[in-house]
Amino acid sequence: MIKLHILYLTSAVVLLAAGSVRGAENGENAEELGALRKMPIKEVTVFKDGHAFVLHEGTMPVDKGGAVVLDYLPTPVLGTYWPYSNDSNAKLTSVVASRRRVKIDQIALDLPSLLKANVGAKVIITEGGKKYSAKIIAVPTRSSKELRATGAPNSAPRLPQEGSVILLEIEDGVKVVKLARISDVTFVSEYKTRRAKQEFRNVLSLGLTWKDGKSAKTADVGMMYLQKGLRWIPGYKVAIDGKGKAAVKLQVTLVNDLTDLKDATVHLVIGVPTFAFAGMTDPISLQEAAAEVARRYPGGARSREAMLMSQRVSMDVGRAAAEAPRPGGGPEVTAAEGKEDLFVFTVQHVTLKKGRRMVLPVKDFSLNYKDVYVLDIPFSPPQEVWRNFNRRQLTEMTRLSGEPKVMHKIRLENKSDCPLTTAPALILLEDRLLAQGLMSYTSIGSKGDLNITHAVDIKIKKSDKETKRIPKAVQWDNHWYGRVNLTGNIKITNYRKEAADLEVTRYALGRIDECNHDGKIEMVNALEDPSFLPTISTPRWWYQYNWPYWWYRFNGVGRIKWTVHLEAGKSVELNYSWHYFWR
Repeated sequence: MIKLHILYLTSAVVLLAAGSVRGAENGENAEELGALRKMPIKEVTVFKDGHAFVLHEGTMPVDKGGAVVLDYLPTPVLGTYWPYSNDSNAKLTSVVASRRRVKIDQIALDLPSLLKANVGAKVIITEGGKKYSAKIIAVPTRSSKELRATGAPNSAPRLPQEGSVILLEIEDGVKVVKLARISDVTFVSEYKTRRAKQEFRNVLSLGLTWKDGKSAKTADVGMMYLQKGLRWIPGYKVAIDGKGKAAVKLQVTLVNDLTDLKDATVHLVIGVPTFAFAGMTDPISLQEAAAEVARRYPGGARSREAMLMSQRVSMDVGRAAAEAPRPGGGPEVTAAEGKEDLFVFTVQHVTLKKGRRMVLPVKDFSLNYKDVYVLDIPFSPPQEVWRNFNRRQLTEMTRLSGEPKVMHKIRLENKSDCPLTTAPALILLEDRLLAQGLMSYTSIGSKGDLNITHAVDIKIKKSDKETKRIPKAVQWDNHWYGRVNLTGNIKITNYRKEAADLEVTRYALGRIDECNHDGKIEMVNALEDPSFLPTISTPRWWYQYNWPYWWYRFNGVGRIKWTVHLEAGKSVELNYSWHYFWR
């Protein structure tokens, strides 16, 4: 009898403890996940380098404290996060980013979770091969409040800590059973398949001050910020007719690694923006998502990708899988317009979830073009420099000194209402693929070239020779310098069936003396103007050789430009002479 009283007393204490645990947990005021909302995105301005200026705006529910709490935390560039209130009755007074405990209603996927979800249910428990009837009372749990009170001072908040045992009311009292020992359960009464579980979420709380001191149920608020994670990749299809007309189509691929877009207005920007703090993340982000964004959009991209993200400006010549369309129609491109140094295409009604890609046709226009044949012949070092080269450099020099080739290009005249941006370009002739080239940035009213292929039917033969050496030709700084005179010849033969307009450029180390066929002679400032090699990569030896201080006093980089109309089957010889000084 005494033993029975002790058992009931123990049961009462356990029940009291379990009840206090549940009460403490329920008093923690964990935010219901369903009360949190993502503010919809109304507009987003997308740059080619992966930055996007995002505008959220909407009528959002207000919590009991008069604030709007959002289950979305952006990762903005430092100094670009700006929240606001459009509500005449509510003034924005603060924005707090924090980690907050939220309750999430989840499906119970295992037996322990089902037992925890059904406190109060009557069950038949199978434990160690034995079955017995019971009522689920509780799973002992240390609440976040208790953990904070018993933990170290200033320790981080913690989630409730659930025990490994369960309290079951049986005929004899309350039985404490390890959850791992229960192998089977049969629910006798109604049961639940879902349970509320707590976890930490990054949330954003927009604090509002209300005019009459009483908060409304909703508030019209918004926020804007610049963040990496959304970019657009342009591409052109250029269909030429062989008669001077080119049908140009621009399409873009939207790459969304930022957040879901739903019926948003998207502005696609042509131009090179300047973001002074692009590599720094605003503290409002809590710094947690920055690493993932940096991984997807690294600051130091490869040269070709970096070029596509920016703008490669053309010389002024003559001076992924598509998102399913939304109901009722797909995205709609409206008129483009220029804004300061940027140019914007606007696409309406874009719906694109995070992680997806969308291909959008943006603009069709017609341009005039001209076939041109371009020959660029780079300089080679003086004979006195060759003896300083190693085997690798000599091999490179031999390659550069090989037979030059003429490049067939089309020269597009941009008389459209928008610039051409740096992008891959697919070139077709009467629906037949000719080539893929790189469209360079071409302003409205200017001209830009697209490479097609090497013109194999236009043959080149080049020869240079030394004609004279004059020792002690000039004295400077108490030193004598000799003069070396050279001549050159470029013979071009057109084996095509049609005439060709050729643009020939010859570079030489030294000073150009004369040329025929009305060639234009220029001296290039090799120290400041890298245009002396516009289409050919500068050879490494140019930087590896230790040029003497006097070189730029007497010599430089000379350039000759010829424009020649060459009939089919005809040849032309371009002659020139130049000199340089050496000590």
